[in-house]
Formats: sequence, structure tokens, C-alpha cells
Amino acid sequence: MMKKYHYYLTTLFLKNLLTVIVVFIFLSFFLNIFEEIKFFENKESGIYFPIILTILNIPSIVFEILPFIFLLGVMFFFINLFEKDEIELLRSHGVNNLKITSIISFVSLILGIILIIVFYSFSANLKSLYLDIKYQYSNKGDHLAVVNEDGLWIKEKKEKDNNIFIINASNFRNNILENIKITELDQNYNLINTTVADRAKIDKKLWVLNDVKIFSEEKQTEYKEKLNYLSTFNAKIISNLYSNLNSLNIFQLNKLKENYKSIGYSATEVKLHINKIYSLPLYLMLTTIIGALLMFKFNYIRSRFFLVVIGVLVSVVFYYINYFSILFGKNETLPVAVSIWLPHVIIFLICAFVSIRLNEN
Repeated sequence: MMKKYHYYLTTLFLKNLLTVIVVFIFLSFFLNIFEEIKFFENKESGIYFPIILTILNIPSIVFEILPFIFLLGVMFFFINLFEKDEIELLRSHGVNNLKITSIISFVSLILGIILIIVFYSFSANLKSLYLDIKYQYSNKGDHLAVVNEDGLWIKEKKEKDNNIFIINASNFRNNILENIKITELDQNYNLINTTVADRAKIDKKLWVLNDVKIFSEEKQTEYKEKLNYLSTFNAKIISNLYSNLNSLNIFQLNKLKENYKSIGYSATEVKLHINKIYSLPLYLMLTTIIGALLMFKFNYIRSRFFLVVIGVLVSVVFYYINYFSILFGKNETLPVAVSIWLPHVIIFLICAFVSIRLNEN
């Protein structure tokens, strides 16, 4: 049977965590609703559409900031313990700093696993629906773009002759599209030609295609070393699309990775994203330990605001440690798994050492 203090600490931690989550849900809603209202200006849609889109987008936003949410949840958990002098009562019954930290960090680890299994797929599916709806209202469907398990897909219409271009590329990195296929259709969706290229270098909205083949029913296959293609999509827009890998669930991400591997293209970005998801339980546990260590170190500070500021600064440092490590993974300086997991392992060892030292005090 779970000891009473185990149950009490777990319940108190979950209550504080839930409070912080609710606060961030409302903040996310009010910060994003104005952006969606602006997006639907001059568009034929119901007044409820901005609200629907905001609600659909909130779970993925919350998922991205979970480490910060857990850090604040831990800090408010300890603030409650210190303000009611319950921490001294626990210590008098043999519940030391290490035990308290172990209990709530284990809870964070379990919650992280549950979040991956249940919440991530839920948030990814809602994000996918969010993007689908938004693309339908982008320029009345003339210019659409999405990244899915089959790579990048773009649809755009040229104003000059109203021809429609359907573009597919397997990957995008360093402003270069790889394994690109451009299908040109007339206004009635009749095939005009298909252009295939090994890669396309993007300079603003000019795409320079290399090693080009042009297939057409009326003409023989043409071969060109280079071909210029003027698009409405620049490198920044496409890069933002790839940042929406969080609209793919775990199964879709793994399928995308296997598709890339089967055709011999780099799946680094996808593998980084998958490893980042899988590392979430450890990340949340580390965030919990860090929050606990901060509160044991600065428990004499009575200002909640100052404690939150300290927490924010620490979370920013932690974020950039992971960010720069991931950059090494993106550039393939480090193996993908190492770039994601190594910072966590190092910080875990440091946290374990500091926890033991604190317990001796």
C-alpha cells in the first residue's frame, strides 16, 4: 500500500501541475485567438472559425512547452510546502529532500510516458486538422502546402495563364529541395507536363532546378542541366512547414522516416523529431529535479515572482543546451540519438550528484 506521504505529495504535485496547465491553456487561447481573427479577416467564414482553430491548435502548443509547465508546477508545489511548514513536518518523519524529489520526479516520468502514448497523437491529429482547415482558407485554395509522410506537397496557381502546379519533394535542407517533381495542369486539370529534378536550390522565390527531365505527351522527353522555376513559396515558408512535423503522429513519422530511407534521402529532421518525442519523459523528470533543487537552494526567498524568474532563466538555459545539441544533430556533426539524449544524460548525472549532496545537508 502506498504510504500516506507518497499519496499526499503526489496529489499535491498533480494539483499544482494541473493549475499551471489550465493557466497556460487560457493564456494560449487569448494569445492565439487574435492571430486567427486577423487570418479570417475578409474571408467568407463563420464567426466561430477563429475560436475552433484556436482550440485545435492549443494542445500542440501546450505539448511544446510541457517542460516549462512542469518546472513551474514543481516550484509552486514546493512554495505550498514551504509556506505551510509542511516540509519540516515531513523531514521530522524521516522524509528527506531526496525522497520528496524522487517521488515527484517519478510521477513526472510516468506522466511523460502517458503523454507520449495518449496526448501526443491527440495533439498531432488536432494540429493536422488545424492545418487542413487553414490551408483551405489560404488564398481560396490556390496556394496550399503541407508536409506529410510522403514529403512536401505544394499546390499553386500561376496568375499568367491560371495553370495549376502540383509539387512534391522528398526533403528540404539548407535551402535545397531534394527529389522534386512538378506536375503542370491546365484550368480543367488536364496534364500538360511533368518536370522531375534531383534538387532545387531556392533563392527567395526563384527555384533553380538541377539535372532536369521534362515529360510531355506531345513532345519527346527533354533533358536540361538547369531550369528556373518562379514560385510563391520561398525557403522561409517551406522551412516553417517542416517545423510542423508535430502535425504527424508517431506512426506517420515512422512511415515518413522509412519512406526517406527507402529512396536514399536524409531523414535526419524526422529522426530528430521522433527522438525528441521519445526523450520527453526523461526531459520532464529532469525538469522536475531541477525545479526541486532550485527550491531547496532558494527556499529562503519569499517572493513568488522572483522564484518564477529564476525558474524561467534556468529553463531558458536548459532549452539552449538542447537547442545547440540538436543543431549538431541537424548538421550531422553528431549522431541523431546522441544529439538528443546526451544533454539529458549529462544533466541527469549532475542532478543526481547535487541531490545527494543536498540530502546530506
